[in-house]
Amino acid sequence: MTGRGIDQILPQPSSPEVHESYVVSAIEYVEMAERANGRIPRRAEFSYIWGDALAELRRVRPAARIVNLETSITTSDDYQRKSIHYRMHPANTPCLKAAAIDCCTVANNHVLDWGPHGLEETLQALHSAGIRTTGAGCNLAEAWEPAIIPTHSGGRVIVFAAGDEDSGIPAAWAARSKPGVALLPDLSEGTAQLISRDVMRTKRPGDIAILSIHWGDNWGYDIPRRHREFAHTLIDEGAVDVIYGHSSHHPKAIEIYKDQLILYGCGDFLNDYEGIGGFEQFRANLVLAYFPTLDPRTGALVQLTMAPFEIRRFRLQSASELDAAWLRERMAREVIPSGTPLKFDSRGRLVLQRSA
Repeated sequence: MTGRGIDQILPQPSSPEVHESYVVSAIEYVEMAERANGRIPRRAEFSYIWGDALAELRRVRPAARIVNLETSITTSDDYQRKSIHYRMHPANTPCLKAAAIDCCTVANNHVLDWGPHGLEETLQALHSAGIRTTGAGCNLAEAWEPAIIPTHSGGRVIVFAAGDEDSGIPAAWAARSKPGVALLPDLSEGTAQLISRDVMRTKRPGDIAILSIHWGDNWGYDIPRRHREFAHTLIDEGAVDVIYGHSSHHPKAIEIYKDQLILYGCGDFLNDYEGIGGFEQFRANLVLAYFPTLDPRTGALVQLTMAPFEIRRFRLQSASELDAAWLRERMAREVIPSGTPLKFDSRGRLVLQRSA
């Protein structure tokens, strides 16, 4: 979520005006964070926000770097009638390149905060930066078109993205003959089968297929039954290898189902929530970077490593031992099946090893 307050500390901030009930300027989010944790630099370098995560990315060298970008990248002033609006100036797009992001999924409830023109400008800014997108487009076909990332091994990572209305995506945002997002009509078995057929039309031997889904509430650990059933059906169909869920502002359950990885809610990786009261029990300042190792022949999970960070002064810093231990204890409760071991490695990262 690189818009609003985070956008204000980058080299080319947008107009700070926001249209919210209690806040009239995005600068107020910067000031709240500063009151909580100290001075934040203005006109910070594009790499500033990533902090210690950059060193972790250099160590891991993932085959693909994928994020859900939950903001518009636009100068549009056509704000939509909703309570929260995220916007980043197009000139700040290099902040995503600073972390060498390969793909932004954009099927979420903020990509159209500034209208259809704002969406079009978002896609143009990302594509001009060489970043692939999926989950929204100028029409229905573009919105459902996957992003394809070649890997050094000769395979590909194929990313599809869609959103569900229960994450706050307005039904009117669905792409049709007009710009919009890839909105799921429902979470039925039939919809899962249609998605699976789309995946199989693109997927080749050696490819890994990821379905990014924006769904569910912002807070709480409960996983709705219909989410689990939909995820299971997608994997039963044999096309999708990883389900990458998000919308929650904190990490939620992880499930290993038939050797495949389901992330029901990855939580935010960056946001401007520092200093905002409420929901402290979820500790949304503590975040995870997810690094799954998959068998390219089958898509089966071999191992999942999660690097813990803290958002502090709008920057990612390595989590303390105490904070990492809190995350481990919390996530260990949320792993399905229950009792799946979650351990620390020598670098303090959380490791979920698939049982033989």
